[in-house]
Amino acid sequence: MKIGVMSDTHGSLLYFEKALNILSECDVILHGGDVLYHGPRNDIPKGYNPKGLISKINEVHNILIARGNCDADVDQMVINHPIQSPYVMSQFGEVRIVMTHGYADSKDDTVRNAKNMGADILILGHTHVKELYCDENLVVLNPGSTSIPKDGTHSVAIVNVVQSEDELDMNFDLIDINTGEIISINSED
Repeated sequence: MKIGVMSDTHGSLLYFEKALNILSECDVILHGGDVLYHGPRNDIPKGYNPKGLISKINEVHNILIARGNCDADVDQMVINHPIQSPYVMSQFGEVRIVMTHGYADSKDDTVRNAKNMGADILILGHTHVKELYCDENLVVLNPGSTSIPKDGTHSVAIVNVVQSEDELDMNFDLIDINTGEIISINSED
């Protein structure tokens, strides 16, 4: 199974479409929040087109969305998919994923909550900075931002899950949506 992960599109149809292109072969797409609005910032993302993004996201039938701090009740009125808050919990075979935008609680509390929910993977957004590391048996993944990265690269992630009768293997790739190249980051073990 291939699980696509994106976050922080902030109304950019351009970068959402680039992300979808990279994630086109994924069975499901998880969006870590901040879908339409760019927030109170001067750096409006290139391709800012919330109305176009609404239309495009409503065409995607395999997406789950966590509510971010820039997502409002009015967004739910125009997006056909539930914008879930504070946590989205999904089970894909033996893999349990917990997703939250990551702004409401401290990082330590969020990690602890995910562990208490029995998660194998915790997906975060909000910081616009890619992260991939293990905290005991929990993989913590932030795909960065598709539209306004604070670490210089517009990005998404793909989680490849291979399950056999007696083994579960998960592989994580962070991907530059402009070049399609895999991004290496320093991770903690």
